[in-house]
Amino acid sequence: MTHAIQKFPTIKVVDSHTAGEPTRVVIEGGPDLGDVPLSEQLVRFRTDYDWVRSAVVNEPRGSDVLVGALLTPPINPASAAGVIFFNNAGTLGMCGHGAIGVVATLAHLGRIGPGKHTLETPVGNVVATFDKNGEVAIENVPAYRLASNVSVQVPGVGTVVGDIAWGGNWFFLVYNHGQELSLSRTFELTEYTWAIRVALEDAGITGTNGAVIDHIELFVPADDGVSDSKNFVLCPGKAYDRSPCGTGTSAKLACLYADGKIAEGQQYVQAGILGSAFVGSVTLRGAEIIPTIRGRAFVNAESTLILNPSDPFCYGIRAV
Repeated sequence: MTHAIQKFPTIKVVDSHTAGEPTRVVIEGGPDLGDVPLSEQLVRFRTDYDWVRSAVVNEPRGSDVLVGALLTPPINPASAAGVIFFNNAGTLGMCGHGAIGVVATLAHLGRIGPGKHTLETPVGNVVATFDKNGEVAIENVPAYRLASNVSVQVPGVGTVVGDIAWGGNWFFLVYNHGQELSLSRTFELTEYTWAIRVALEDAGITGTNGAVIDHIELFVPADDGVSDSKNFVLCPGKAYDRSPCGTGTSAKLACLYADGKIAEGQQYVQAGILGSAFVGSVTLRGAEIIPTIRGRAFVNAESTLILNPSDPFCYGIRAV
């Protein structure tokens, strides 16, 4: 006797990691967001399909550190793909490590080969160069520093001074903090940076047009003899970035260029909390600072997510 197997909706994904930070790319089963600009698709995804975001990246299928990437048909047929990035807290404008992961995934699927490829994102197009050795260089959206030496009073900590910069997401970059950046101290570093984020919001300190500064980035001089700097980055959902953070490195490069500490085309090696590194540089497009981040992603899984509506956590565990 055979038993009929009940069929449930599914979402097919490909997992990778970029310098230790995971990316889950939705390649089939995602929502149709319409033939409209990515910025409008982002709004629709956020408004009508947040359950997809949660089902893909939240527990029990995912984790707080996991970043999702929904592939969409590109508006320009010449582009490789459109992509909407998201995490445990919501959607993201851009994601540097995620873009590298998307390129590695597209190559793994045989959709692209070595060369230059355009990814459309809600905050603008990025150009990815995929090398035959597996390295990916992401020419990011324009980055800039909005304000330098901004002071914020952090309860239990005192005065913290940092720069506000855009690199595809909003960052508060702190140089003189007195913290040891080591993997063994991620709990303490998470609490410290979260306190800074809360203090920024409480003080009404924002990015352009009142945008929430949802990434906090700490720096120390590198001690590996190779990198120029080591960082710790807290992401919006209170998970720390295992990689050096692509958009955070972009924001850092904009600050360095504004201070005259790097020149156009000069390489800057940014290490993350795991010791993995991105190689960054900037070029000028008129008055705009265009950062490029180079790194590598490794595909490590192909999966089919099963959406059984009788499962009480089918659409992920979400905070009330």
